[in-house]
Amino acid sequence: MLKKGAQIVCEVLMEQDVEVVFGYPGGAIMPVHDALMDYPIHHVLTRHEQGAAFGADGYARASGKVGVAIATSGPGATNLVTGIATAMMDSSPLVCITGQVAAHLIGGDAFQETDVTGITLPITKHNYVVTSADEIAPVLREAFFIAQSGRPGPVLVDICKNAQIDETEFEPPTEVSLPGYKPPKHAPVADLEQAVALIAEAKRPVILAGHGVQMSGAIDELRKYAEKTQTPVAMTLLGLGSMPASHPYSLGMMGMHGEAYCNQAIQNSDLLLAFGMRFDDRVTGNLRTYAPRAKKIHIEIDPSEIHKNVKVDVPLVGDLKTVLNDLTPMVAPGDHEEWLDQIAEWRAESEERDIMAWPNEEKLHSAHVIRDFWEKTAGDAIVTTGVGQHQMWAAQYYHLEQPFRLITSGGAGTMGFGLPSAIGAWFAHKDREVWTIEGDGSFQMTLPELATAVQEGANVKILIINNGFLGMVRQWQEFFFDKRYAATKLSGPDFVKVGEAYGIPSRRVTEYEDVKGAIEFAQQTPGPVLIEYQVEKEDSVYPMVPSGAALDEMMRRPIVRQQVEKK
Repeated sequence: MLKKGAQIVCEVLMEQDVEVVFGYPGGAIMPVHDALMDYPIHHVLTRHEQGAAFGADGYARASGKVGVAIATSGPGATNLVTGIATAMMDSSPLVCITGQVAAHLIGGDAFQETDVTGITLPITKHNYVVTSADEIAPVLREAFFIAQSGRPGPVLVDICKNAQIDETEFEPPTEVSLPGYKPPKHAPVADLEQAVALIAEAKRPVILAGHGVQMSGAIDELRKYAEKTQTPVAMTLLGLGSMPASHPYSLGMMGMHGEAYCNQAIQNSDLLLAFGMRFDDRVTGNLRTYAPRAKKIHIEIDPSEIHKNVKVDVPLVGDLKTVLNDLTPMVAPGDHEEWLDQIAEWRAESEERDIMAWPNEEKLHSAHVIRDFWEKTAGDAIVTTGVGQHQMWAAQYYHLEQPFRLITSGGAGTMGFGLPSAIGAWFAHKDREVWTIEGDGSFQMTLPELATAVQEGANVKILIINNGFLGMVRQWQEFFFDKRYAATKLSGPDFVKVGEAYGIPSRRVTEYEDVKGAIEFAQQTPGPVLIEYQVEKEDSVYPMVPSGAALDEMMRRPIVRQQVEKK
């Protein structure tokens, strides 16, 4: 059957069960947008292409499917770049479709011509330039296959305008075959046996659960292994929710702003089992002093991550879910009560320093806002965040009992991610409560996406932590630059008036006693709602591992009783 290239784009999207795409039209992609009118695929018109990439990312993370973003050539394509890099760092499966000038114009500096495949080569899993209509179907099918197989990631397909307009025979789908691309499933038996021997010897083991646990669908497998071997579980930022926060073996978040007792457990362990994580610098602290007495087993689907940051004793290269199903029957039941008791002592000491033990008094602390928000949502909302202090407070005080509830930019740390990714998450789960927690700085980066939320009727609630600073940078300036607040004092609009200007019911909270009432107001009001919390300006995220310090050399909040005595 003869079809135009733009129609073939839509046909392949239908084949891949794509129901929603996020984008912004322009000359070089106009034929695709015209064709979309004839297909049951909903196009979300974001207010910036970066918002389209973030929306597709949020949709992908919430749904487990491939997110799709569409943009035109030149500035439209380059505006996707930050979102593509964010997806690459966090292994989110995206297919980004961009328009390109006609093939005969490439290289001639035509209007809105940009070499987007050259620009995105380092930040995509793969990318393509399509110059003829007959290439579209096979290339797009490959793109979806690559994006979601193995270690997921973004794939960019740049389609010349002539390819979108020309007609060609539309061939039915066949199985995608990519010689040389065979993501591993099972780890070698000999390697599994080496791992079993290390596990049998360990007295103080710790599991390091990363994003790969959720991406591989290994939630049950992680829990079965942990319970059989009596091994506590520390989680990365993107791994939170892999083990319920209330589980006795859950240690919460590790790393720069992780739980102190969690970092102490890692540093004093004799065996680390890294499950689907990459030993990021925010997780390890100083590599020379990282878990110095621990043997290390690394289960990872991407061979390039093995020994990249931390040399390990036993690499198990394969799909985490598959490898755990192979490994768990091979290990003997564990007995680590003494080790768990030691961690419990460290946990008790940490709780004495936690701000939750502080009286609320007359100040509105961000952590108290997040804690009350967690209580009012019963910890069951899908929560996206921007990047900064509010992100870390959300990770610390929004206790996750289930996976796929916290959607945030981890590896790239991309400000502005929260609102557009929440809109994407809502399209994946319109039946769920969806919130974004934003800082006043991060929120202003993608604030125009409020219009997208209104136009789409997205039932997304916006919680702004407003401290009048670029808070995380200010915190570093306070600790390490003698409170020289260079370029971090942040002015902003009246967020309530801004929300109302978009037709969004909005409230401001300045007193602790009003925190829960505002959340209830948002929950009871259909559609987007904006709540601004004006919080303590010079509050800091604790614990904090300074740059270059060992993981257990943490800056910590003073013990509460000492604070009371001083007053």
